[in-house]
Amino acid sequence: MKKLDTDIASCRLCPRLVNWREQVAIEKRASFRDEQYWGKPVSGFGDPTAHLLVMGLAPAAHGANRTGRMFTGDRSGDWLYRAMHRAGFANQETSRDASDGLVLIDAWVTSAVRCAPPDNKPLPEERDTCSAFLDREIALLPNVGVVVCLGSFAYVAASAQFGIRPRPKFGHGVEAETNNGLTLLCSYHPSQQNTFTGTLTESMLDDVFSRAKSLVAK
Repeated sequence: MKKLDTDIASCRLCPRLVNWREQVAIEKRASFRDEQYWGKPVSGFGDPTAHLLVMGLAPAAHGANRTGRMFTGDRSGDWLYRAMHRAGFANQETSRDASDGLVLIDAWVTSAVRCAPPDNKPLPEERDTCSAFLDREIALLPNVGVVVCLGSFAYVAASAQFGIRPRPKFGHGVEAETNNGLTLLCSYHPSQQNTFTGTLTESMLDDVFSRAKSLVAK
């Protein structure tokens, strides 16, 4: 896993993403102007014996692209880790920085694309380029039996990774199962657009992680 982390952090295969993540790390957001941004691709993290894999879209420009840890330092991460904490997959509900003491329990968090994309919209070819890292990561997580896909982009990436064909239409709470019994669970992404509009509520996210917990316990 350390070799994978090193290879991810040094990747420069997608020029558009490289330019954006590094520009953001130099210009910074005013509220973080005194912080040193990570400004590189972000690896997954968590429990290497995890039975649950949580997959998002990509690092946020001023979240994981700043902190260097997935879903850390932004409001999407606040929603995610609160839900994971309530379900027993995290030791705390906050995700401020990479040294804040957050520990995942029987869970691993990653994303389909490892660099912060402009407008939070990675391209399909960028997702495909990153899939090689996902292949290696999954191979190092042999106990995974449940994958929570945060958003349709992550669902497409996970379906390709685990061979879901035909792929059920994405929707909150939709489930898809592989031939070997691995289950994909869909959730709307905890983006500000979804949470501010009520498209995703905390109870809806709790339902997904409650279902994940019941499947992991089988």
